[in-house]
Amino acid sequence: DVQLVESGGGLVQAGGSLRLSCAASGFSFDDYAIGWFRKAPGKEREAVSCISSSDGSTYYADSVKGRFTISSDNAKNTVYLQMNSLKPEDTAVYYCAAFGGNNWYKSPDYWGQGTQVIVSS
Repeated sequence: DVQLVESGGGLVQAGGSLRLSCAASGFSFDDYAIGWFRKAPGKEREAVSCISSSDGSTYYADSVKGRFTISSDNAKNTVYLQMNSLKPEDTAVYYCAAFGGNNWYKSPDYWGQGTQVIVSS
Protein backbone atom coordinates (compact mmCIF):
# COMPACT_ATOMS: atom_id res chain seq x y z
CA ASP A 1 0.00 0.00 0.00
CA VAL A 2 1.08 3.57 -0.71
CA GLN A 3 1.20 5.62 2.48
CA LEU A 4 2.14 9.14 3.49
CA VAL A 5 1.93 9.61 7.25
CA GLU A 6 2.27 13.06 8.81
CA SER A 7 3.23 13.66 12.43
CA GLY A 8 4.51 16.44 14.67
CA GLY A 9 1.52 18.75 14.83
CA GLY A 10 0.23 20.23 18.05
CA LEU A 11 -0.65 23.35 20.01
CA VAL A 12 1.99 26.06 20.45
CA GLN A 13 2.11 29.73 21.39
CA ALA A 14 2.95 32.42 18.85
CA GLY A 15 6.71 32.59 18.35
CA GLY A 16 7.19 28.90 19.06
CA SER A 17 8.41 26.09 16.79
CA LEU A 18 7.27 22.71 15.51
CA ARG A 19 8.82 20.13 13.20
CA LEU A 20 6.47 18.16 10.98
CA SER A 21 7.43 14.79 9.49
CA CYS A 22 6.10 13.00 6.41
CA ALA A 23 7.01 9.32 6.29
CA ALA A 24 6.53 7.68 2.88
CA SER A 25 6.20 4.02 1.94
CA GLY A 26 4.91 1.86 -0.92
CA PHE A 27 6.55 3.77 -3.79
CA SER A 28 9.99 4.80 -5.04
CA PHE A 29 10.71 7.84 -2.89
CA ASP A 30 13.56 9.11 -5.10
CA ASP A 31 11.21 9.42 -8.11
CA TYR A 32 8.83 11.85 -6.38
CA ALA A 33 8.82 15.43 -5.25
CA ILE A 34 7.22 15.95 -1.83
CA GLY A 35 5.15 18.99 -0.92
CA TRP A 36 3.49 20.40 2.17
CA PHE A 37 0.04 21.99 1.90
CA ARG A 38 -2.24 23.50 4.50
CA LYS A 39 -5.96 24.10 4.86
CA ALA A 40 -7.23 26.68 7.33
CA PRO A 41 -10.92 27.10 8.23
CA GLY A 42 -12.68 29.27 5.65
CA LYS A 43 -9.66 29.40 3.34
CA GLU A 44 -8.55 27.54 0.24
CA ARG A 45 -5.83 24.92 0.38
CA GLU A 46 -2.40 26.54 0.09
CA ALA A 47 0.93 25.13 -1.07
CA VAL A 48 3.47 25.84 1.68
CA SER A 49 6.73 24.21 0.57
CA CYS A 50 8.02 21.54 -1.83
CA ILE A 51 11.29 19.69 -2.40
CA SER A 52 12.51 17.73 -5.43
CA SER A 53 14.51 14.52 -4.92
CA SER A 54 16.21 14.90 -8.32
CA ASP A 55 18.18 18.08 -7.64
CA GLY A 56 17.10 19.27 -4.19
CA SER A 57 15.24 22.29 -5.55
CA THR A 58 12.81 23.85 -3.09
CA TYR A 59 9.77 26.09 -3.14
CA TYR A 60 8.39 28.27 -0.34
CA ALA A 61 5.24 30.32 -0.20
CA ASP A 62 5.92 34.01 0.44
CA SER A 63 4.02 33.80 3.73
CA VAL A 64 6.53 31.34 5.22
CA LYS A 65 9.86 32.39 3.67
CA GLY A 66 12.52 32.90 6.31
CA ARG A 67 10.51 31.00 8.93
CA PHE A 68 9.99 27.48 7.51
CA THR A 69 12.62 25.07 6.17
CA ILE A 70 11.95 21.88 4.20
CA SER A 71 14.45 19.00 4.18
CA SER A 72 14.62 15.37 3.11
CA ASP A 73 16.24 12.23 4.53
CA ASN A 74 16.16 9.82 1.59
CA ALA A 75 17.52 6.92 3.66
CA LYS A 76 14.45 7.18 5.89
CA ASN A 77 12.00 8.06 3.09
CA THR A 78 11.01 11.06 5.18
CA VAL A 79 10.53 14.79 4.52
CA TYR A 80 10.52 17.35 7.31
CA LEU A 81 9.11 20.84 7.67
CA GLN A 82 10.78 22.89 10.39
CA MET A 83 8.45 25.73 11.37
CA ASN A 84 9.87 28.59 13.43
CA SER A 85 8.45 31.92 14.59
CA LEU A 86 4.94 30.55 14.27
CA LYS A 87 2.04 32.96 13.91
CA PRO A 88 -1.68 32.47 14.63
CA GLU A 89 -2.32 32.65 10.87
CA ASP A 90 -0.25 29.46 10.47
CA THR A 91 -3.07 27.56 12.20
CA ALA A 92 -4.27 24.86 9.78
CA VAL A 93 -4.33 21.17 9.00
CA TYR A 94 -1.04 20.38 7.25
CA TYR A 95 -0.88 17.69 4.56
CA CYS A 96 2.02 16.18 2.66
CA ALA A 97 1.69 15.04 -0.95
CA ALA A 98 3.83 13.18 -3.49
CA PHE A 99 4.34 14.25 -7.12
CA GLY A 100 5.47 11.63 -9.66
CA GLY A 101 8.40 12.48 -11.91
CA ASN A 102 9.69 15.04 -9.39
CA ASN A 103 7.26 17.48 -11.02
CA TRP A 104 5.21 19.63 -8.63
CA TYR A 105 3.64 21.57 -11.51
CA LYS A 106 0.82 19.05 -11.67
CA SER A 107 -1.73 17.41 -9.39
CA PRO A 108 -0.22 15.23 -6.64
CA ASP A 109 -0.45 11.46 -7.01
CA TYR A 110 -0.75 10.73 -3.28
CA TRP A 111 -1.94 12.56 -0.15
CA GLY A 112 -1.44 12.01 3.55
CA GLN A 113 -4.13 12.21 6.22
CA GLY A 114 -3.00 15.53 7.69
CA THR A 115 -1.78 16.79 11.05
CA GLN A 116 -3.29 19.70 12.99
CA VAL A 117 -1.24 22.78 13.89
CA ILE A 118 -2.77 25.36 16.24
CA VAL A 119 -0.89 28.55 17.11
CA SER A 120 -2.35 30.59 19.96
CA SER A 121 -1.93 34.35 20.31
